[in-house]
Amino acid sequence: MNKKFIIISPAYPLRGGIADSTHLLALALKKIGIDLFIISYKLQYPSIFFPGKTQLVQNERKPDLNIIPTINSINPFSWLKTINFIRSINPDIILTRFWIPFFSPALSTILKFTYLKNKIPLVALCDNILPHEKRLGDKLLINSFLKNNTHFLVMSKSVKIDLYKFINSDNVLYHPHPIYSNFGNLLDKQTAIHKLGLESSYNYILFFGYIRKYKGLDILINSLIYLPSNVKLIIAGEFYDDYNKYIRIIDKLKLSKRIIIFSKFIEKNKVNLFFSACDLVVQPYIKATQSGVAQIAFHFNKPIISTNVGGLSEYIIHGKHGYLVEPNPKKISESILEFYNFHKENEFSNNIKLFKNKFTWNSMAKMLISLINN
Repeated sequence: MNKKFIIISPAYPLRGGIADSTHLLALALKKIGIDLFIISYKLQYPSIFFPGKTQLVQNERKPDLNIIPTINSINPFSWLKTINFIRSINPDIILTRFWIPFFSPALSTILKFTYLKNKIPLVALCDNILPHEKRLGDKLLINSFLKNNTHFLVMSKSVKIDLYKFINSDNVLYHPHPIYSNFGNLLDKQTAIHKLGLESSYNYILFFGYIRKYKGLDILINSLIYLPSNVKLIIAGEFYDDYNKYIRIIDKLKLSKRIIIFSKFIEKNKVNLFFSACDLVVQPYIKATQSGVAQIAFHFNKPIISTNVGGLSEYIIHGKHGYLVEPNPKKISESILEFYNFHKENEFSNNIKLFKNKFTWNSMAKMLISLINN
């Protein structure tokens, strides 16, 4: 008899890294014969709280998964419907994605009133414990969610440290964030540059993903003044921070000709263009736990320059896969210069090819199944 596995998480047609990684984990579980259900959100964020243009993917095929969108994050009646559905399935394990306290009321209520705690593993997959942008009442909401779980899975040691600020449990599992493998293949660099409408005579570095204050894009922009004019920066992602703030910095530094901005959510079938066109990926984050962008970069064998904050250093070996630096413009520019002056791209890329095989969704899936078997 197949084991019944429920994942509570955003999923298709919702967009973003949480949904994408849930799909990959679910497909790995399905591949090893698990009877799987993903309980997703009918409404994730009320529009007043959502800074982007849309919460849904565009022109993307539904993955071959059983996705049931029942949860409305602000409607308790939908929580009751979800509880009844879970009881009807009678699962052997429930894994719940947690990344910000906003979802705690819905998730805590659902988990509590299934009355399955201590009968089956209730696993909290914690992308974050403490939110990057803090609000009043966060700790109360975090505690409420965590106490309704029996096991905890983290993808960085930084998150594990934060978790232990709230719980005292022996049931904490660690698995490094697996590689994103759903964004197509690496293309010829000049082909990708041409398809993006860029000039082939320049070297390109990439900042990819949602633009939020804590990601330090302003630091990276300021680093360009220390770099030669043949190095250009591609910014690819939707702005969740004030777009004009960054334009003012660019104009003040007279860098408009050296920065190309794709101010939009990058659809899945276009992601490989940006990673194929660049020489390296730069993550100038002021704070972080782990990074899905780093795992996309590793999929494409792209070296990374990252600030040495939070859990980012767990994925990058300094001088082997890229560089770990302090979050200031001069340090970032020095690493970029070293990368180009010493022609490090092939060396770093080859090291990444050997290193990335340890980060698999299949490995995480087997770890979770062992909880049922034990």
